[in-house]
Amino acid sequence: MADCNNLFRRYHGEISIGSAKNNKMKDSKEGLRERIRDWFAENQPEYEPQFYIQGSYKMKNGIRTSEDICDLDDGIYFFRKPDVSASTIKEWVRQTVDGYTDTPPENRKKCVRSIFAGDYEIDHPVYYKIDGQDYKIAVKGIGWEDSDPKALVDWFVKNKDKEGRLLRDVKYLKGWADDRSFKMPSGLALTILATNAKNKIVLNERDDITLRDILKEIKKALNAKFECIVPAVPYDDLFADYDEDRKNKFMSALDDFIIDADKAIRETNQLRASRLWRRHLGSRFPLGEDNEENHAASSAAIGAATSNPWAK
Repeated sequence: MADCNNLFRRYHGEISIGSAKNNKMKDSKEGLRERIRDWFAENQPEYEPQFYIQGSYKMKNGIRTSEDICDLDDGIYFFRKPDVSASTIKEWVRQTVDGYTDTPPENRKKCVRSIFAGDYEIDHPVYYKIDGQDYKIAVKGIGWEDSDPKALVDWFVKNKDKEGRLLRDVKYLKGWADDRSFKMPSGLALTILATNAKNKIVLNERDDITLRDILKEIKKALNAKFECIVPAVPYDDLFADYDEDRKNKFMSALDDFIIDADKAIRETNQLRASRLWRRHLGSRFPLGEDNEENHAASSAAIGAATSNPWAK
């Protein structure tokens, strides 16, 4: 059985955000924060913005896409009840960051996005909080909705393993989604699916086997009920608006990945196994060595891998 654990670790390094880009994002985040503070102090002094990094950057499971793009979510918080609409506050934020980058900012459904073209994006979701109530997020065309991003981060951190396997597997799933030609589940949905699955399996020391087992557990859960519930306020279902076509495309891609993952783990030649993984993870996944695994070692590894009932 070809052991591709070393290839997965190299792939993890390839899709992870490097220190140079990470430092640039941090500098941009601080520059935008200063700009936002100054604008509100001058134009809306009764609104004092505070900030909290959240999402994949905070959970440390963000990736670089195949186009070398990554993102950082920097929430803007007002600890007072607004006397203007959610749309008005989001428009204020858009005006605030406009001109910081050459590309105009985007007023998206749940954030204002600053685009550093060809490099990264910084999203500013906008919240308010008063005593005795949940955090409220400004949603374009709707108004204020309950949302608690800190609770979501805390949930993920609580579920992480010390060896970092869950972090890596979330990144592998995001890399898979990035390589598909159709709209896959969001990074948040994949994070929730992977975390729920991880808690129902025995994690293997090998990343290839653990990923295969997580994929199978995700399939089992979605076959039982096609849903992805956010484990924090507002506890919404991220799959609620999926039509049959989008659902079927995702489930078909999941089935295909599981089939090839099983083949790759049974394969005795690492090069052939790596080609099976590359079908789903793309060309950034490295090619393996063109050699055969020792038969005795392969037999022992197969026995260990199949001790999990989902490894069959």
